[in-house]
Amino acid sequence: MELARKYGQLRPEERVAIASLRLQGKGVRETALAIGRSASTVSRELRRNATAQAGYNSQEAIAAHALRRRAARRPRKLSHDSVNWRVVTTLLHWRWSPEQIAATLKRVYPGQRERHVSHETIYTTIYAHPKGELRRELIALLRRRQSKRMPRSRGEDRRGQIPDMVSIHVRPPEVNDRAMPGHWEGDLIKGAGNKSAVGVLVERSSRLVLLAKMADATADSALAAFTLKFRSIAEPMRKTLTYDQGKEMTRHKELAAATGLRVYFCDPHSPWQKPTCENTNGLLRDYLPKGADLSVYTQDELDAIADSMNNRPRRTLGWDTPLQVFGRMLAQGQTASTTVR
Repeated sequence: MELARKYGQLRPEERVAIASLRLQGKGVRETALAIGRSASTVSRELRRNATAQAGYNSQEAIAAHALRRRAARRPRKLSHDSVNWRVVTTLLHWRWSPEQIAATLKRVYPGQRERHVSHETIYTTIYAHPKGELRRELIALLRRRQSKRMPRSRGEDRRGQIPDMVSIHVRPPEVNDRAMPGHWEGDLIKGAGNKSAVGVLVERSSRLVLLAKMADATADSALAAFTLKFRSIAEPMRKTLTYDQGKEMTRHKELAAATGLRVYFCDPHSPWQKPTCENTNGLLRDYLPKGADLSVYTQDELDAIADSMNNRPRRTLGWDTPLQVFGRMLAQGQTASTTVR
């Protein structure tokens, strides 16, 4: 029999064959030739797993090999009996996203790398669960609730289709800390078959949300709807808008000219770069469910939904409502309280 050219771990059936051949009195070289392995492989196996008293037992050798393999593996940070997993599942039940959880673990345990997990690790652990009630429960806690994990690189790369884009990486640092009001994030949520859409605008500091009715998802509709909504906000509260690279923002320069906003664009396929809007989209799905025809909602109905959202107390705001926080920001800026119409 021809010897194997590549080394690989001995299979269970090969260990059974080694035990049988040894009982027949075969030597190391004869055994190796019979199973198609090198003599050094068989010799190493016998040194590791044979004893002077009992000789070589295939079942004991298989068990010893499995034990060594387990011991060689680094313990998983998100094994289901770990403290990390209990923390992650608790935060998932609080409706935190994997990105929010991963970032918080790094901030809370800055010097304990064993407590850090990436958001991709959280997603992988959830989707690695065997099919059943627990897996469905965990997936239901995710924003998109997809039955399969979608690759981050899926879809058409839309870079280069929007002229004169300004990257999020040159956005003023003051936007990140949420200390200064007037910085917004925007997006569209789509209806059944992507045939209807509603524009979503969220102020980063107060989490105030505005909803804009749109005839369709074109750049013309986005320009008209977003311009109208932003003009209902006092000018000092219109500083920046962060958006993804959706083609509906092709006319962003006209929007900036009409509203005074500076528009910045996220990297391709990077929704976590506008987390406030992504979180708000998830909350809005309680009012505007996936698969619904969003064209049936009037602007008055959308405003009523936004009012409901803006008058709900939020943990992240110390249980104040977005409208209360936004009102204080207006007062601190000595702007009229009637500027939100």
